[in-house]
Amino acid sequence: NTALTIYSLIPEGSTLLRRMEISVAEAEKRTGKNTVNMQEIFTVYLIETRSIDAITEGHNPAPDSLWRRYSEFEILRNYLLVTYPFIVVPPLPEKRAEFVWHKLSADNMDPDFVERRRVGLENFLLRVASHSVLSNDKILYHFLTEEHRWKEVVYETGFQAKADSRIKALSATFRVKNPDKRFTEMKHYSDELQSLTSQLLRVRARVADRLYGVYKVHGNYGRVFSEWSALEKEMGDGLQSAGHHMDAYAASVDDILEEEEHYADQLKEYLFYAEALRAVCRKHELTQYELETASSDLISKKQQREELATGMVRTFSFKGMTNKLFGQETPEQREAKLSLLEEQIVQGEETVTEKTVECEEYVKGAWVDMQRFKEQKDRDLREALIGYAIMQISMCKKVCHTPVEVWKCS
Repeated sequence: NTALTIYSLIPEGSTLLRRMEISVAEAEKRTGKNTVNMQEIFTVYLIETRSIDAITEGHNPAPDSLWRRYSEFEILRNYLLVTYPFIVVPPLPEKRAEFVWHKLSADNMDPDFVERRRVGLENFLLRVASHSVLSNDKILYHFLTEEHRWKEVVYETGFQAKADSRIKALSATFRVKNPDKRFTEMKHYSDELQSLTSQLLRVRARVADRLYGVYKVHGNYGRVFSEWSALEKEMGDGLQSAGHHMDAYAASVDDILEEEEHYADQLKEYLFYAEALRAVCRKHELTQYELETASSDLISKKQQREELATGMVRTFSFKGMTNKLFGQETPEQREAKLSLLEEQIVQGEETVTEKTVECEEYVKGAWVDMQRFKEQKDRDLREALIGYAIMQISMCKKVCHTPVEVWKCS
C-alpha cells in the first residue's frame, strides 16, 4: 500500500537515471569460499556510478565503483518483486545460456557469455534506474553505492519472509469468482508473448546451426583450392587467392553469429519479462480472491446474526441439526454469541473495506505499469528486429560480393 501511495506522488521523469550515470564496466573471475567453506570460482561485476550534476557543472570526477556478484543482483530483484508486486519488474539476464546454437558454449564461465551477461546486468540496472517508481527506492541506491553495508540494509526490511509467504500464496490453488477481464486478457497476452518468443529463439538457433554448417563447408573448399594451386602453374596464383577468400568467408561466421547472439539476448529479455508480467496478474488474482473470501465470510456472519436474532434457522443447516439434537440455546448463550458475532462483523466490515481499497489501488497501479510495459516492449522489439534485419542485409551483401572476387582471382 505504501509503495502504491508513493507511486501516485512521484512526478513523471523524476528518476535516478536523470541524476546518476550507471554502468557495469567489467567482469572479473575470482576464487573464494562459499557458504559451506568450499573453494569456488565465481564472477564479479564492477558497477560504476557518477553524479550527473557534477558533469553538467563542468567537473569530470572519477566514478565511484564497487563489485557485485550475480547473486546480489538476484537479491535486489527479489526485494523489488516483493516490495512492488504491482510493477512489471525488469528481468535479470540468464544465469546459464539457453536457446543456443550447438557450437556456442553454454558454460557460464565462458568469456563471451560472461560479457553478454555483463551487458544484460547493466541493462537491468538502467531499466530499474529509469523507472519512475523503482528508481526512487533507497535499497537500490544502497546497492549502487554501499559495497559492504548493503546486504544488512536489505535484509533488515524483512523482505525475505514476505518473499517466502508470497511464493506460498501465489503457488496455492484458488479460483476467483469474478475475475477482472483486463487482467485475464493480460495474462493470456503474457502467455502468448512467452510462447512466440520461445519459438522464435528455437528457430533462430536452428538457422544459426545450418548457417554455421554452410560457412564451414567453404573452409573445406579453401583447403581444396590451396592444394589445387600447388598443382596448377598457370592458375596457381588465382586458385591460391580464391582459397584465401574461402577461408576468410568461412571464418567470418563466428563474428556474425556472435553479433546475432546480441539480438537473441534482447529477445530473451522479453521471454523473461513475460514471467514478470504474469506474476503481476497472478498477484491481482490473489488480492481479488482475498477480497472475495472476506466478503463471503462477512455475509456468512451476518446470516448467523440474523438467525440468532430471529430464531429462524435455515433448513438443513448445521445450526438447525444441533438445535434438534441438543435443544435450544438459553437467552444468555444467544446474547453472548450475538455479541461475539457483532464484533466479528465489525472486524469483517473493516477487512472488506481494507481489501477493497487494496484491490482498487493495486488495479490502478498495475494497469498503468502494464501499459507502460507494453509500449516499451513494442518499441524495443521493433528496434531489435529492424537492427537484426539490417545486419542480415549487410551479411548478404558481403556474401554476394565474395564470389565475384573469387571469380576474378581465378
